[in-house]
Amino acid sequence: MATTTLSTVPGPTGALASLARAYVRFGEAWAAPVLFLTIRIWMAEIFFRSGLLKLADLDAATFLFTDVHPVPLLPPWLAAYLATAIELGCSTLLALGLAARLAALPMLAMALVIQFVVGTSDPSFWATEHFYWMFLLALVACKGAGTLSLDRLLAARGWPLT
Repeated sequence: MATTTLSTVPGPTGALASLARAYVRFGEAWAAPVLFLTIRIWMAEIFFRSGLLKLADLDAATFLFTDVHPVPLLPPWLAAYLATAIELGCSTLLALGLAARLAALPMLAMALVIQFVVGTSDPSFWATEHFYWMFLLALVACKGAGTLSLDRLLAARGWPLT
């Protein structure tokens, strides 16, 4: 008895099937890399700007974590310094596509805290845009930086984090 596997089943033929395959190849080769680069730059820009604001006035950042939106389990000064370091460091790595999966994780954690910890105590922080951030950062954490990244360039030399 012969078994049939998916690879032995002939696919659709004809002009429409060829057009669909060409569309998918175009998307994988050109559209997806540009989309991943756009996602990385967009998320990096949001977090980098926030980090620059905190860095410009760490006393004000500490005040925010003390009185405006305290983070449970962290002293306000530590929360301010950690947030600043994550926003500046991880956003830079994300924009470059260098260790992007690892860089996206702390940024994703920050977005989760903003939405579900701070947003619970202060309704002005409950925003749909935070969900977009979470989905986009989770995508990078799961799928990687894409082909237009330093991760991909270094993968050819044995870099393990692509």
